[in-house]
Amino acid sequence: METNVHTPSIINNIREYSVPLLVGVIASIIWKNLSPVTYDAFVFTPIFGEHIDLYFIINDVFMVFFFATAGIEIVYSLLPGGALFPVKKAVMPLMATAGGVLGPTIVFFALNSAFGAPEFSRGWGICTATDIALSWLLARLVFGKSHPAVNFLLLLAVADDGIGMGIIAIFYPDPAMPAEYEWLLLILAGMGTAILLKKFHVHNWVAYIFAAGALSWTGLYKAHLHPALALIFIVPFIPHSVISDKAAIVNDVPDIHGDDIRVTDQSPIAKCENRLSSFVDFGLVFFGLTNAGVALSGISTLTWIVCVSLIVGKTGGILLFSRIATLMSFKPPGGMNFRDVGVVGLIAGAGLTVALFVAGAAFTEPDLQSSAKMGALFSSAVFIIAPLIGRASRIKKISESVQ
Repeated sequence: METNVHTPSIINNIREYSVPLLVGVIASIIWKNLSPVTYDAFVFTPIFGEHIDLYFIINDVFMVFFFATAGIEIVYSLLPGGALFPVKKAVMPLMATAGGVLGPTIVFFALNSAFGAPEFSRGWGICTATDIALSWLLARLVFGKSHPAVNFLLLLAVADDGIGMGIIAIFYPDPAMPAEYEWLLLILAGMGTAILLKKFHVHNWVAYIFAAGALSWTGLYKAHLHPALALIFIVPFIPHSVISDKAAIVNDVPDIHGDDIRVTDQSPIAKCENRLSSFVDFGLVFFGLTNAGVALSGISTLTWIVCVSLIVGKTGGILLFSRIATLMSFKPPGGMNFRDVGVVGLIAGAGLTVALFVAGAAFTEPDLQSSAKMGALFSSAVFIIAPLIGRASRIKKISESVQ
């Protein structure tokens, strides 16, 4: 009996602290350096046909569901009483996103001009990336799962990744597969399908994900853009019930793992999240395993330029643009102050897996690619720095719902 009582809490702790993701990241780094041949064979050997390998399955299919859960969190935060309601509260995170892109870009070019080399210049896009999965984990560790800063970061990171996908398509196109933007009309078709499903009172969330979502995914894939964001365009149209708006009464920010508010909500969007959350949380082990495999070699000036640009550029850019937002009379979400915004900026500097993806697109030369990837790997230093600064800044953690 005792095991049965404690097992759910153990599983919840494993999910809350993203243990599967961390295990995957650590295992991939160790495996890549001990046996690079077997690691590459595991990740890149075709499973179906010539192009479908584990890397494709995880990054182009599985991560669609991760971004769906992230999108649901944003939907909840935009509901009455959520951290980003009314919508004008979302202006600062979105402006901070601009700072999180421009800040590291400026720092990168400044450092490269002073210490780097012309051939490094293509690496600027690496520094714009924010790893949603890892930064979301770190934000919950520093702020607690119900702090408004977590949803501030989440909206920033999702918008950041959207910009990042655009940067890859525009500045790092694959000559063999140039972007075909006409296929993006399928995204509109997917959104239209979701609107019709909602209009005709379809309450089965599966229809939204696998009918409307499939159209959106196909549009991005055929356009040769990363399809992981496909469901971000669909989840806002999945019906939610007024029960979920209990958050409006307590001004709570629900978390992905489901608190009392979310458990009582039987709306399609809540059912969707409940069904996907465990699958996503534990499946992240494969995301870490397939994306974080970096050979610990090739450290050069480029490594430090990328690392400093990610950490310093992100923090400075997000702080600066958030300050500009306040001068325009836009305030941070309730309960946040500029110490919180600064720590959010620091956490957003955890480029790691997404930055590794951009590094692979930015550089074809093995030495430059390896050096750039090491810089992205070193940006994980924020996992040590952010909690220390958070504690020194006396950030109040909010881990429980306010009842």
